[in-house]
Amino acid sequence: MRGVRLVWLVPVLSAVIGLASNLLLAAVPDDRLPKVDRLDAIDVLFALGFVAYAVVGALIVSRHPRNAVGWLFCAFGVLYPAVGLLWSYGTYGLYATDGGLPGQEAAAWTFAWAGELAFFLVIFLLLLFPDGRFATRGWRWAGVVAGVTALLFAVGIAFDPGPLYTFEAYANPLGIDAAGNSLEVLVDVGSVLVSVLLVASGVSLVLRFRRARGIERLQLKWFAAGTALAIVLVVVFSTLEQAFDTDHGALELVTSVLALASLTVIPVAVGIAMLKDRLYDIDVVINRTLVYGALTATLVGAYVGIVLLLQLAVSPLTEDSGLAIAGSTLAVAALVRPARASIQRFVDRRFYRSRYDAARTLAGFGARVRDEVELEALSAELRVVVGATMQPEHVSLWLRGALR
Repeated sequence: MRGVRLVWLVPVLSAVIGLASNLLLAAVPDDRLPKVDRLDAIDVLFALGFVAYAVVGALIVSRHPRNAVGWLFCAFGVLYPAVGLLWSYGTYGLYATDGGLPGQEAAAWTFAWAGELAFFLVIFLLLLFPDGRFATRGWRWAGVVAGVTALLFAVGIAFDPGPLYTFEAYANPLGIDAAGNSLEVLVDVGSVLVSVLLVASGVSLVLRFRRARGIERLQLKWFAAGTALAIVLVVVFSTLEQAFDTDHGALELVTSVLALASLTVIPVAVGIAMLKDRLYDIDVVINRTLVYGALTATLVGAYVGIVLLLQLAVSPLTEDSGLAIAGSTLAVAALVRPARASIQRFVDRRFYRSRYDAARTLAGFGARVRDEVELEALSAELRVVVGATMQPEHVSLWLRGALR
């Protein structure tokens, strides 16, 4: 279909809009622009991240054109860069020109209300993933409420008198003074409803997962894993930005990469979930993520703690902290293998109990085999262990010259 083929213009449009937005912002002299609004590496990487949403959306639409998830991702890939371009245009007109640009107030006004609609795309994504339909008829009403709330929210922002919402450098050119505080109240109510709808849509996804089987269950696991990893990356990225000066050096590169990863991990996970005919074993991915994430946190904490303790211990003898750092590095290196094994056992025991029990059964069988010499007893024991760990419908043991 022509419409499906034309969807490949969406990633191109996303890239062009993102590039134009960054170029426009880069043209504003730094001495005129507030520091918080200046272009940096994170802005450029964010533009690439939204192209990833557009690409995944186009891929899904090309394979499943009737699935609303693909179209939602296309909307993500275009809406965010588009509102960013509006913001850059309004900012350029405000700070880089003396007489202003034509339509800069209109751009700022459109940005003020259109930028908030992204939350509603998230709500619809949670309600419709992965098959593009609501989980039940009852959840359709949540979609209706979300649509009505989006409309009222946008109207409240668009016509609320005074400084523009999220763009206070401009006064609202279409503000209705006669409305008084009613439009502001409408925006406040809409903000509360957005929070309620986000929670409700998350509950819908959890209930869908509890009922799901087979491929759909794996798809939901991929989506959950990608979302959880994105949240962790955002927390780490935000913490680094707040705690350290990220304007120079390797730390700026680290925060930029974390920002890009936090933005792209969800479309990558959704792309795998929606487009992979035989999904990768997501349980293995989650298992390894839990193990190595906990291992990394443990080793970092141990390293910092040991460095502080050794510095206290050697400070009466020497002012050089190199000895403490070297000793801490060696101690943490020695902890890697035992810590990984302990964390792996804990994760298996807590989250993968059946596999943990199977591993223990096989380990016990291996220990008994070393002392067993009777073939009949060994065959019977082997069939019992295979039945307990693999749980097949039947077990047959073939020996050379006989079938048992």
